[in-house]
Amino acid sequence: MKYLVLLIGDGEEQPWPSLTEAEQGALMQKFGEFDAECQAREGVEILGGEALGGPSDATVMRTRGGEVTLTEGPYAEALEGLGGFYLVESPDLDTLVDCLRKLPRYDMQIAPVLDMS
Repeated sequence: MKYLVLLIGDGEEQPWPSLTEAEQGALMQKFGEFDAECQAREGVEILGGEALGGPSDATVMRTRGGEVTLTEGPYAEALEGLGGFYLVESPDLDTLVDCLRKLPRYDMQIAPVLDMS
């Protein structure tokens, strides 16, 4: 089954550019450990994943009454920000959760991807 994993910050993390090289390296090591854990598990494969720009870099597109409007900034004012995502194939949720424990301490939203075929 495919799962979309959203990495959600609590607003207290420091922006990447403000971290020292050592702090950045420690975080990248965690992402590497997650990758290695997925590779070691039968039936688990990272299909995609990216870090995302901060909320101030986001654009919201809304359609109301057939009219499209674009608004700079996040969808809603929130303390939490979407920091990145993974699309992962996993035999089940429990296996995926075990692998996700290797990542830095993000809040995460995990959603199964529906097979629409």
